[in-house]
Amino acid sequence: MQKLTITKQILLVFLFIASGTSINAQEGKNKSDKYADAYKKYLTATCPIKKDSIRHFVYFSRDREMIVDHPLLSHPMFTGAQIMYSWKDFEPQKGQYDFSILKQDYEYLKKYGKKIFIQLQDVTFNPAYKAIPAYLFTEEFDGGATLQYNDEGKAEGWVAKRWNKKVRERFALLLQALGKEFDGKIEGINLQETAIGVSSKTDPSFTEQGYVKGLKENMLALKKAFQSSTTMIYANFIPGEWLPWDDKGYLRSIYQYGEEVGVGLGGPDLMVTRKGQLNHALALMHEGHYTVPIGIAVQDGNYTGKTGADAGYNEHDDKGEKSRKNLVPLLHAFAKDFLRVKYMFWVNQEPYFKEDVMPCFSGD
Repeated sequence: MQKLTITKQILLVFLFIASGTSINAQEGKNKSDKYADAYKKYLTATCPIKKDSIRHFVYFSRDREMIVDHPLLSHPMFTGAQIMYSWKDFEPQKGQYDFSILKQDYEYLKKYGKKIFIQLQDVTFNPAYKAIPAYLFTEEFDGGATLQYNDEGKAEGWVAKRWNKKVRERFALLLQALGKEFDGKIEGINLQETAIGVSSKTDPSFTEQGYVKGLKENMLALKKAFQSSTTMIYANFIPGEWLPWDDKGYLRSIYQYGEEVGVGLGGPDLMVTRKGQLNHALALMHEGHYTVPIGIAVQDGNYTGKTGADAGYNEHDDKGEKSRKNLVPLLHAFAKDFLRVKYMFWVNQEPYFKEDVMPCFSGD
């Protein structure tokens, strides 16, 4: 009898543990799926999109020549163009600044009553291209930049050493020079995304904490240089953490700091069904109550639910499926209601911009 009782007790304990494990697993699953269905609320959104409070820009990446005679110039719903300029474009020699191409684009857009939004490039996604000035690739600046790698260990570009004090000092001087000439003239300026493929294994000088500190110092330098124009950082992922499972507070601290110092918060890739984006930048945008502007970019591939980082996807080979569903009204509705953005940046990717974006913007 005693033996049977012990057996029953063991069985009950086992069932209790198993039940608890099941509950915890379910809670964990629910945690990562918190916003998995958020997009469904906006599936009924349709074209045309009426004029709203969002300031819409067309994103040209580095293809600045494409702004010439572009449809945005005569369209009342587009505020202007977002163009990417590399650090080395503006500082070809140490301490010698050349903003001539920016001036040219600024003046051209101004003729049509349009604004320019700068994206300042210090990171690349092509190992053959480096965005920082040559003088930084020296011992004085610990090489200035380091290769970044994708999940398969393949080099995919270069990252300025944002965690290096001397590199940041030079970056701050560039920002000061830019601000002195363009603050209050341009619509805004944003720093590139925080997501990078770097770790202490690929670069011994890198630390997660040092990286976060460096990002914040760059944000502060940006705000000091631009008191009038909008400032923003694309804060999407931070190396060393993965939300919601491994939350070290890195990305959250960037959002908190942006609100604290007056730097807007944004992100590339409006991916409304992908957990990675939903649990990081999109969640923090949705859950926060900010006085700083919030922005989101629809970048290459996003018009069909892809990103430029997806394996097997090449934006240059993407000609657009004729039978595709136009996601523009869904993306707009999600950004407006769920994220409460002030800025949207629509990439000038064809055929999507001409065939999907333009027909949706009525201009009414």
